[in-house]
Amino acid sequence: MKLATVIFYGLSLGLLAVGLRELLTGFEENRCSMTYMFEYPEYRRVALPRRVARLYPAYGLYLYGEGLYAQETRSLKLTGAPVLFLPGNAGSYKQARSLGSVALRKAENMEGGLHFNVFTVDFNEELVALYGGSLLRQTHFLHESIKAILKLYKHLKAPPQSVVLVGHSMGGVVARALYTLPRFNTNLVSLIITQASPHLAPVLVLDPYLLDFYSTVRQKWVSQAKRLRNVTVLSVGGGYRDYQVRSGLTSLPCPPGDPNKLSLVATAVPRTWVSTDHLSIVWCKELVLASVRAFFDLIDPETRQFTDDPEKKMTVLNHHFIRHPVRMLEETQDTSISILDFPEAWSEVNTLRLAYTTPKEGQVKYFVFALSSRRKAYSHFYCRSNNMEMSSWVYGCVQRNGSSCVHAVDLSMETELLPPYKVLILSLSDLSSVSHLVVSASNLNGKQFTVECEWQRQESQTLSLPVPHVLSFGLTASEITVNSSGLLHTIVLQHFHQVYQAFRITVTSQCKVYKDRLSNVYRIKVPWFREDSLTTVSVPSVTEISGMLHTSRLDNTSGVLLQLHTAPNCQYKVSVRTSLPRVLGQILRFCGPMVPVYTAVTLLLACGGQLSSIRKSGRAAAMGQVVGKGLQPHKVNLPVFTLHILLSCSWFKEVWSFLYLPPVDALPPTFPDATFYEGEVPVEEWPRLMSPLLYLFGAAVAYWGSAILRLIIRLISLVLAALHRPSVSRDCGTLQLRPQLLITLSLAVFGGVSCGAMSLSVAFMLHLYRVLRLQMTERSLSHMLNLAPGKHKETENGKVDVETSAKSRECNGAPLLSECALQEVRDDLQLHLCLSAVLTLPVMLSAPSLIHWIRNLRYSAQLDPDPCWPHIVPLIIVYMLLINCNTLKLSNSKLLPLTSCLPLPLSIAMVMFSPLHLYRVTYFLLVTLVPLALCCLL
Repeated sequence: MKLATVIFYGLSLGLLAVGLRELLTGFEENRCSMTYMFEYPEYRRVALPRRVARLYPAYGLYLYGEGLYAQETRSLKLTGAPVLFLPGNAGSYKQARSLGSVALRKAENMEGGLHFNVFTVDFNEELVALYGGSLLRQTHFLHESIKAILKLYKHLKAPPQSVVLVGHSMGGVVARALYTLPRFNTNLVSLIITQASPHLAPVLVLDPYLLDFYSTVRQKWVSQAKRLRNVTVLSVGGGYRDYQVRSGLTSLPCPPGDPNKLSLVATAVPRTWVSTDHLSIVWCKELVLASVRAFFDLIDPETRQFTDDPEKKMTVLNHHFIRHPVRMLEETQDTSISILDFPEAWSEVNTLRLAYTTPKEGQVKYFVFALSSRRKAYSHFYCRSNNMEMSSWVYGCVQRNGSSCVHAVDLSMETELLPPYKVLILSLSDLSSVSHLVVSASNLNGKQFTVECEWQRQESQTLSLPVPHVLSFGLTASEITVNSSGLLHTIVLQHFHQVYQAFRITVTSQCKVYKDRLSNVYRIKVPWFREDSLTTVSVPSVTEISGMLHTSRLDNTSGVLLQLHTAPNCQYKVSVRTSLPRVLGQILRFCGPMVPVYTAVTLLLACGGQLSSIRKSGRAAAMGQVVGKGLQPHKVNLPVFTLHILLSCSWFKEVWSFLYLPPVDALPPTFPDATFYEGEVPVEEWPRLMSPLLYLFGAAVAYWGSAILRLIIRLISLVLAALHRPSVSRDCGTLQLRPQLLITLSLAVFGGVSCGAMSLSVAFMLHLYRVLRLQMTERSLSHMLNLAPGKHKETENGKVDVETSAKSRECNGAPLLSECALQEVRDDLQLHLCLSAVLTLPVMLSAPSLIHWIRNLRYSAQLDPDPCWPHIVPLIIVYMLLINCNTLKLSNSKLLPLTSCLPLPLSIAMVMFSPLHLYRVTYFLLVTLVPLALCCLL
């Protein structure tokens, strides 16, 4: 049975390892270009008012500079447009150097001395994603910093009235939290750009302050939605390389139809098209350039500061982050264009497709396509060119003179950039006033490029392909063959709309003639969220594309689109197969916060199993045995499923509310339309269906984690054995009553005036010392009995039966050096090993607040606020009482039957109420540990 248990949990750990490997490494390589500083970066500290410096001694405000610019701004008499960078969780203020350096280099080429002043805030690299007690403090300091920045421009005739914020990670959440401050003037910030910021929900909730902060921010943006409509917010997610903050969480929770809020993934940003990890999104040159270009376009030429016009801001952001046409929309105020050249420059195209490569020498060339004969047979006109110059190239002819076009309308604004070329798709139904289409192939600079155009019938070039079921495990595949007679084909991947689905999409291309062709582009387009991904390949090729989603869709009204920008007269075979490793990776990406909950459930049930063993036989079972039996999904998940079904009934929901019971936890929604505004947010069912698998992962972590704990205890006990005299008593490592009371009182007082997590850690170390002494005693007794076979035999002749409860009680009077005494020590060791595994959980959950306190000791000796304070006193008392606990006291306790029954209902409650509130795990453990500690007294 033990071998079977090891094999079972070994396979479970293997599945977990496969999912973690896919989550951490199963993505494209880092294709971001590094940003470099051409001169040594300098960070000049900006003096703040004494009141602010005294309130926030750990924080600071700096101005970024390099070389000559740093010298010119030494006196802080600034003339540029202010931009403020906010670092995120454990982020450094020096991360602003990428944005500041690129902005500085770009400003050197601008006329009139137009430039930016890039400021950055030092938040002391606090772990605000894990400890939420500092978020409100950072928000207040940010407000003071903005006011201090604007004061630096008072000497100007037209000083700036607002600051643009760029927030990374939690810095973006802090930026939005500014609007929750009662005295904040909303006109001070009108544009916020966030990078990999978890707006929808926190990644992990290890204390209540983090969740309260998010709730306050959300409610403010809900209640003041109309007032904050002029505030422009752009949220950029990193993609699959960012395994710390999944891109679905970067979606802005905003009302439907708000035109000034944009959410997207970096892979969909034009001229970027790369996935970034959580840190590289700050220095990724492609993305930094997009932001800096947008900043320059946002400058009002009259005030030389950022524009306050919301429409102007959205136009610029759409141009650089959504769809990059040939030029800005407002640059083409007069769409009527006059084209009149030599007649020999015009060529009329009567074929269905045009493929033209310009000569090396410069020339003027126009191709004319008549619309009258094509309107009924075709629905769209498709054209692409690898001439990436941002200039007009497709026109609609309104008035003709012979073969030339005298008057034309520019149609190039619908152009879209792809990595190897620009593409324009025109719907013929929108061109009723146009008689001909004109494509410019002029290369006056002598640079060669290729133009390919064709008439298309959208219905014939759109195919449907049902994707395999997720439970096919990759054994079956859906395939379709495209005999390409055109330049664009669209494959609708039916039933592909959930984040737990993951596929290996293989596209194989073959051509009869391998001449010079433009590269193929395979694009996965998600209709409900801007998370597109593009792959550029040559022909022929065999290309594998990862088919995964950052967001779900509640209904299956439209599936994911696979667009193939192909070469003509080629054959393409598309195969879709479920990828089990990627499915596991997606499950961990979206449901990973539930794994620690199930780990705690397994250890809690193991503790209950240990207590039941002591109650029945008076002996403690092996720790590996009770942890192995902690996997009980039928006892935990079935009641949870039943409760969820009952909560779908209105009468049960009313009873639930009448009893003032808290709502049942659910993971953050994975669909971008979950705005948390009016009405109830639909709860997805698939995380609940995955709960048995997540329970398996949590049980594997508990099983192998407890095995590692036993190994560490043995190794440390070997080192400490040289420092202690051998002991043969089961009371080794215990505390007398007076020292126990003194230590408990001291730790409680210390936790109240400094840091509760520190007191908790000390109490845990004291209990761990008790376990180490038991381990050393067990080893000493074993060695002594091996060296004293006579006593061993005498014990056996004394008819000491270690298997029965009655005989075990007779061991109380046995000699210290006996098999019975060894068994007692082993029982106590197994009990305390099990307790140590459970007691480790509160210490680990409080670790972020402990780290924050240690890093801020030079500024304050007290952690304020302290998330451990509400339960630190009972926890310390429990830890100290359990030090003196043993199996004899437990077996004689009248509270043991009741205590042994508590872990199961508490485990069920933990699964119901803790996935979004991990800090509640400590409360549930405390409810179990308090009666257990009382068993040692009563």
